[in-house]
Amino acid sequence: MRILLVEDHLELSHWVSKALRDAHLTVECATNGADADTLLHTQDYALVILDLTLPRMDGLEVLRRLRARGGNRGGTPVLILTARGGLEERVQGLNLGADDYLPKPFELTELEARVKALLRRRSGNEALVQRCGQLAFDTVARMFSYCGEPLALTPREHAVLEALIAKPGRALSKEKLFHEVFALGDDAGVDAIELYIHRIRKKLERHPQGGAAIVTLRGIGYLLQEREA
Repeated sequence: MRILLVEDHLELSHWVSKALRDAHLTVECATNGADADTLLHTQDYALVILDLTLPRMDGLEVLRRLRARGGNRGGTPVLILTARGGLEERVQGLNLGADDYLPKPFELTELEARVKALLRRRSGNEALVQRCGQLAFDTVARMFSYCGEPLALTPREHAVLEALIAKPGRALSKEKLFHEVFALGDDAGVDAIELYIHRIRKKLERHPQGGAAIVTLRGIGYLLQEREA
């Protein structure tokens, strides 16, 4: 799940980014509204965390432009994160299409909970535990288990499997998975997804009774489904 964090306070941006990456999320950062607007016009994100008081373009204007674009990008969930405490600005942000609002200062645990809730809503699967056979993903703890035991995954493997389990039985293209897993600055090509798919398969095959498998649909992509008995 790739998130755009728009925050001009560098220390806070670093702190929030680290916490979200520790929760197995891919985070890209923008420090001003103009850069955020460009990224939101050209890239796909699962969620935007948006400060309101930004240089070069106000956060409310970034939000207004995002919603005006329409389509999938225009519908990206937005969590407003700001020190502005006035009721009028909060109402304005929500009326412009923000999905949630968290005033500064805030507790990191509350931010993480709100992010997880918005990501579940975006995926169309709001279950707290998502399942495929004996494979389970706890969306609150953000941990995988398989056959009742924790499944050890690298951050990249975790991101790929999370994208697949959110839409079980639906194929995701290699390009879609790449954009879910890698940030713009990462030194990797789209074919790197094949390596992570291979590694995840090996781990799932260690428990053949688990009944979950990643299937390749040539020319279409990959899907997670229950393994046939």
